[in-house]
Amino acid sequence: MKAVVMAGGEGTRLRPMTASMPKPLLPIVNKPIMTHVLQLLQRHGFTDTVVTVQFLASLVRNYFGDGEELGMRLRYTTEETPLGTAGSVKNAERLLRDDTFLVISGDALTDFDLTDLVKFHHDKGALVTVCLTRVPDPLEFGITIVDEEFRVQRFLEKPTWGQVFSDTVNTGIYVMEPEIFDYVASGEQVDWSGDVFPRLLEDGKPVFGYIAEGYWEDVGTHESYMRAQADVLSGRVDIELDAFEVSTGVWIAEGADVHPDAVLRGPLFIGDYAKVEAGVELRELTVLGSNVIVKGGAFLHRAVVHDNVFIGPQTNLQACVIGKNTDVMRSARINEGAVVGDECVVGEEVIVSSGVRIYPFKTLEAGAVVTSDVIFETRGQRSLFGRRGVSGIVNVEITPELAVRLASAWASTLKKGSTVTTSRDVSRAARALKRAVIAALTSSAIDVIDLEVVPVPVARLETAQGSAGGVVIRTSPGQPDSVDISFLDEHGADLSLAAQRKLERVFSRGEFRRAFPGEIGDLSFPPRVMEAYALELLRCVDTSGLAEARLKVVVDTGGGTASLVLPSLLGRLGIDALTVNNGLDESAPTESAAERLESLRRLGRLVASSKAAFGVHFDPVGERISLVDERGAQIDDERALLVVLDLVAAEQARGTVALPVATTRVAERVASFHGVDIHWIALSPAALTEAVENSNVIFGGDGRGGFVVPAFSSTFDGIAAFVQLLGLVARAQLQLSEIDARIPRSHMARRAVPTPWAAKGMVMRAVVEEAGDLDLDTTDGVRVVEPDGGWTLILPDPAEPVTHVWAEAADDASAAALLERWATVVGNAER
Repeated sequence: MKAVVMAGGEGTRLRPMTASMPKPLLPIVNKPIMTHVLQLLQRHGFTDTVVTVQFLASLVRNYFGDGEELGMRLRYTTEETPLGTAGSVKNAERLLRDDTFLVISGDALTDFDLTDLVKFHHDKGALVTVCLTRVPDPLEFGITIVDEEFRVQRFLEKPTWGQVFSDTVNTGIYVMEPEIFDYVASGEQVDWSGDVFPRLLEDGKPVFGYIAEGYWEDVGTHESYMRAQADVLSGRVDIELDAFEVSTGVWIAEGADVHPDAVLRGPLFIGDYAKVEAGVELRELTVLGSNVIVKGGAFLHRAVVHDNVFIGPQTNLQACVIGKNTDVMRSARINEGAVVGDECVVGEEVIVSSGVRIYPFKTLEAGAVVTSDVIFETRGQRSLFGRRGVSGIVNVEITPELAVRLASAWASTLKKGSTVTTSRDVSRAARALKRAVIAALTSSAIDVIDLEVVPVPVARLETAQGSAGGVVIRTSPGQPDSVDISFLDEHGADLSLAAQRKLERVFSRGEFRRAFPGEIGDLSFPPRVMEAYALELLRCVDTSGLAEARLKVVVDTGGGTASLVLPSLLGRLGIDALTVNNGLDESAPTESAAERLESLRRLGRLVASSKAAFGVHFDPVGERISLVDERGAQIDDERALLVVLDLVAAEQARGTVALPVATTRVAERVASFHGVDIHWIALSPAALTEAVENSNVIFGGDGRGGFVVPAFSSTFDGIAAFVQLLGLVARAQLQLSEIDARIPRSHMARRAVPTPWAAKGMVMRAVVEEAGDLDLDTTDGVRVVEPDGGWTLILPDPAEPVTHVWAEAADDASAAALLERWATVVGNAER
């Protein structure tokens, strides 16, 4: 039986280690990852192996040759262009057509029982057997769901936390029959999980999942690379070490010269022909490659040092990686998380700060203090993007330097000569950061239309008028010391998850495009942007009946950018409006929860005293609104969604509304009463935008003051929602309190349960197991539906270490009991 080792990956997240070395050749305890893989295959009888190569292919061929030294026969197939996981194996079809074969990654460390995997495959009569394992954080892997017979039911590649309902992931190890090639096109980029396996499931082919016991680590990041080293040294992996264990956990390879006065505290590894002088202290989880020299007085702890490195006297290396053929001179200090590439020179007394990346072939001058990456590399993080784009504390987490790198990364994903918009709120921080963003964009051959200070809906509309995208900088809601940097696509909507990941990849690699002097972008300032927005809004939104209704309303602009549009807009509408807080205040660019509540109380008093039809309060950027009825009573945001839904559905009497899956099911009763359907969607604004763009949606909202008016826009727009509401109320000739009174009360409860990042996958698996035979809805997270119609939604937060739990039932007590039950399941699962 043959095996296929896929060794074509670039390992971009592992740069600078992989800048001059293919990922399969990265050493794990002084032996390339792929060597560990080949030895595992050899132990299980796979001696005839095909290796697929693409990136730096010659280095892989030259290192392993024909496999004779490993007691194997190796043959190679080369991808001229990347063909994907399935396409690369298809490229080797002529060598695999005669029998069952195994596919394994050349850059993942494992000790799985491949013999038992193959036996399982044959026993099940499978066309494909997918080797699965359980991991604590499944976000970066493909989730696979199997039934009680281990037959695969579903694949989900690179899920969000809202899609995580299992911690069983695809390891990229497969056993296959040759008939699989009938499902893979030649010469095209094809992936197993994304393209081939879904077709097999549709055709009812026997695809099974084998849940393996043992160790598996996808060595795809610096953190996982260091973790794999530590796991080998700690004995968690059943692999061969080419060294002698001279004392517990201390491994010394052939020819190594270790002075008796050196201090060795295992577990650690010293490679062949390495030299460790007197006075050296090697602490736990340190790995020295072949021919490494460590001079007296050096201190190394959790350091991984590749081959042929010189470590000078009195140096200090902590939890870092040093590439091959590098010289680290006297008294240099390299701190935790730093990576120094191949063939660098780190001068005397240099300090390399935590997390810094040094690309290959660089010289750091003596005495330098290196606090940022050399050659534009930036250390990655869990996720660059949060709920509102890239967020953080001004001049601490979000600095002008970061803004420049972010904008440069985004510009590098666009074509030269593209045009984008920039805009901001009234704050000084947003002004400073926008200037940095504009400089970076124009320096990257991007033309910029600066809208200056405008409401976010205006920025979205202007971006959609032919720009390639936009950047909006605003103060974080309720956090005056923080900002959000939001990137928009060509439709004015927030970047899709795929586009965010693309930007993150460019940002993490630091490979930013720069323009030649003649390509520097232009900067322009368009005239009459507010007027254009107002005219387009009045053209698209039905305002009939307003003149006859003679409505009076009270409008609180919140001292934000909506005040730049509303006065002229209200004048064109011809209604009697009392406007308050109608001015910009750069010292108060956002409002706290307490300030917002007080504003709504003040608004209610004005509405009641002026006998207005209703009052509306805008957030500081004009995206969201809150309502007060004619009596001056606040309508909470979730209830306001139902009120506006009732008005829209009653008038339209057909179509579909898009609502987040966490919305009360009272919405179903409201919609069905008027003959309108509901499309349940994920909770993200992007999901609502996608639903509006791709279906016959007449209305959308999120229950937090965000409304979408599809006749005008596919994104949240508080100003458009206000204008639509004016027309609806005028034509319905009903008070908001009357509409509210005819809608049934909902009984919901909600809680955020603290959940460590590493436990989120485990939590969702526990929820699914606890649900048993109950109906499950996996639109976003897992919604468990009870026989009596009550339900609970469990959803991991994508940006914080918590899991959100919603519950709805026939009454408050039942909802509270349901919430308590499932919050307990979530809380106990991570313990």
